[in-house]
Amino acid sequence: MTRTISLTLAYEGTRYAGWQVQPKQKTVQGTLAAAIHGISGETILPQGSSRTDSGVHALGQIACFTTTSRLTAAVWVRALNATLPNDIAVLNGREVEATFDAVRDAAGKRYRYRIHDAPWRPVLQRQLVWRRRSRLNVPAMQAAAEVLVGEHDFTSFETTPSTRLSKVRTIHTLEVFRHSGYDDGPDAEVWVEVDGSGFLYNMVRIIVGSLVMVGVGKKPPEWLRDVLAAQSRLVAGPTAPPEGLVLLSIQIKS
Repeated sequence: MTRTISLTLAYEGTRYAGWQVQPKQKTVQGTLAAAIHGISGETILPQGSSRTDSGVHALGQIACFTTTSRLTAAVWVRALNATLPNDIAVLNGREVEATFDAVRDAAGKRYRYRIHDAPWRPVLQRQLVWRRRSRLNVPAMQAAAEVLVGEHDFTSFETTPSTRLSKVRTIHTLEVFRHSGYDDGPDAEVWVEVDGSGFLYNMVRIIVGSLVMVGVGKKPPEWLRDVLAAQSRLVAGPTAPPEGLVLLSIQIKS
């Protein structure tokens, strides 16, 4: 008899080469698989809803695995938290139907990107933000962000080469606002939060890199319309570094 367990994970991605297992690399998926093996003796590769990149963090990654163990989901949570390293935590777990698929059953995702642009450098949060030394124009970034909301072909915002057949995605909300950060003075950071049906490879980081081009005055807000229309990665802004990005949550189909 087999059972399928779904987990919600949080992790700091600094030490990991992303979610997905890679030869001779420390990954979140591989570390979770090793913890499962240590608990039940099973060789299982857990499935994740999002293949976060190297250095990217998560507060709401969804993962699932099928086990022959009789351990309840609650016991799995306690055992995994006792086994996993300190930069990975299981927030909760539940038993789901055998047909549950962490990828296909993901209806939407929400990401946050943090940019630290205060006059002083970050200290305690330095591995979780993109440090910018020039102050960003948030109203201009907000105006640019409005261009990207809705259903569009986001070819310009995907790292190439790509095997994705369709580049059409829907962004439900894209917000840019100032935040005090967690251990700095007021207005130390600019946060970009985006919610969508799905995202192309590096799409969020390229959106952020493009918004920063507007924020530093190198491009006007309406430039984003031209970037969308061009359907070419060459015309968009740079890919923002991974350390500022966190996967906040994943919406699962009911």
